[in-house]
Amino acid sequence: MAHQFQPATYKFGSFALDAETGALLCGNAPTLLGRRGAALLRLLLERAPSPVGKDALIEAAWPGLNVEESNLTVQIAALRRALEQDGGGPWIETLPRRGYRYIGPPMTRIAGSGDDAGHEPAFQLPEKPSIAVLPFEHSAESAWFADGVVEDIITGLSRIRWLFVIARYSSFVWRGRVADVKQVGRDLGLRYVLQGSVRRADDRVRINALLADTASGAHIWAERFDRTVGDLFALQDEIALAVVGAIEPSLRRAEVERIRRKRPDSLDAYELVLRAQPDVDSGMPDRAAIAMPQLQRALALEPTYALAHGFAAMSHHNRFLRAGLKEEDRLASVRHARLAIEHGRDDALALTFAGFSLGMDAHDRQAAFAAFEAALALSPSTALAWILGSVVAGWAGEAERAIDWSERGIRLSPFDPWAFAAYDAQALGHFCRDRYAEAAIAAYKSNLANPAHSITWVQLAASLAALGRFDEAKAAAVCVLELQPTFRISRQFAGVACAPELAAKLGEALRAAGLPE
Repeated sequence: MAHQFQPATYKFGSFALDAETGALLCGNAPTLLGRRGAALLRLLLERAPSPVGKDALIEAAWPGLNVEESNLTVQIAALRRALEQDGGGPWIETLPRRGYRYIGPPMTRIAGSGDDAGHEPAFQLPEKPSIAVLPFEHSAESAWFADGVVEDIITGLSRIRWLFVIARYSSFVWRGRVADVKQVGRDLGLRYVLQGSVRRADDRVRINALLADTASGAHIWAERFDRTVGDLFALQDEIALAVVGAIEPSLRRAEVERIRRKRPDSLDAYELVLRAQPDVDSGMPDRAAIAMPQLQRALALEPTYALAHGFAAMSHHNRFLRAGLKEEDRLASVRHARLAIEHGRDDALALTFAGFSLGMDAHDRQAAFAAFEAALALSPSTALAWILGSVVAGWAGEAERAIDWSERGIRLSPFDPWAFAAYDAQALGHFCRDRYAEAAIAAYKSNLANPAHSITWVQLAASLAALGRFDEAKAAAVCVLELQPTFRISRQFAGVACAPELAAKLGEALRAAGLPE
C-alpha cells in the first residue's frame, strides 16, 4: 500500500520541501525535484532515522506501477545532487540489498492546507496562450532522438503566431525529473504543458504525448504515435509535425472554453475572436450571424487584426453560400480576405481563411493556393490549410489534389473541428473520378463530423443517388432543404464556380435525389 502524505512543508538544515508542489527550497532558491523526487524525499524524512526499503520507495514514487529498480537509482542520484548545494552532505545513505536512509539534520514537519493558496506564479501569465514542452522521457539509446523530437516540436509551436512558447533552455530544466504541471505553470508563468515519452523496440518507435492545463492539472489532449524506424531524422520531423498539428486545434478549443467562463464585458480583441471561433467553425449562416458582431467589436478595437479579418471572411462566406448567395456577403468575404493577407503575412491561420475566401468567393484559385502555400511555409503543421485547400481543389475538379490535401489535413489533426470539410473534399474527389462507393464513405464521415452543415448532406445525397440508393438519397436531400431552404443546384454551383464536368455529374445525381434545379 502506498504511503499516504498530507500536504505539508518539511524543514531540515537550510532546506524546506513543499510536499504538495515538489519544490525544494535552499534558503529562497528553489530546486525542482518533481513529483517522484519529492515523494521519495518525503518518505525518507518521515521514516528517519529508520531505513526505507526499495519496494516502499518505488510504491511511493510510482504507485501501482511496475518499474525497474534502475528508475529508483536515477531518482535517488538526482535527489542527492539537489541536497549537495549549500554544503548539504551525503544525507541519503545506501543500505546494500535493503534500501536507503535519511541521515541528515533533524526534520520538522509543518502542516499545510492542501490547496494552492499562497502559491503565486513567478511570472505573470502572457496575454497569449502559453506553453512549455518538457523533455520527453526516454531510454538511454533514444536520448538524442527524443531531444530532437522535442526541439522540433518547440520550433513548430513557435511558428504559431498566437502562441507564447517557452524556450528550450528553460523547459529543459526539468530533464530527468517528473514535473508537476501546476508547479511548472507557476515557475514559468504559463498555461499549458506538453509532456511525453519515447520508447523504441527493434524497428518500432512509440511516442506518447500529453497536453495538460497547469491551472487545473487536467489533461486536454493525449495521443500515441507508432512508427517504423527508417530514416530517423525524417521520422523525427514527421512525429514533430504530427504532434504540433494535433496540439493547435486542441489548444484553441481549450482557450475557447477558458474565455467562455469569463465575463463578457472584460473581453479584448483577442478574446472576442476566440469567442467567435466556434460559430465560425460551424460553417453555417445562423452561427455566422452570432460571430460577426463579436468580430466587428474586435476589429473596432484593433483594425489590423488579421485573424479577425480571416474569421470575418469565413463568416461572410458562410452567409453567402448558404443564406441566399447575396452579393454583399460575397464582396465582404473577399474584402476581409484581402485585409487578412495584407495584415497577416506572418499569420498562417489568417492566410488560410483568406485563401479559402479567395478561392471560393472570388473564384481566384491561383491566389487561393498562393495563400495556402504561404501559410504552410510559415507553419507546415497548419492542418486547416491542407483541409480548406482540399475543399477549393475539390470544387475545382482537381480530384487527386483534393484527396491528397484532405488526407494530409486529417493525418495532422484527426479531430479538427473542420474535419467535416476534409471528408467533404474527399467525397468530391472520389465522385469526380466516378468512385461512388468511396465518395459515399467519405460523405458519411463528413456528415457524422458535422450533421448540422448542409453541404455534408449534399455530398451524401449525390453519392447515394449515383449508387442507385434513391430512397436514402432522397432522405438526405430532405435534410439539405431543412438546413438550407434556399438551396438550388445551379445557383450553388455558380456560387462556388464548380468545375463544369463535376457540375454536370453532381447535378444529375442531385436532381435524381429530388433537390431543386
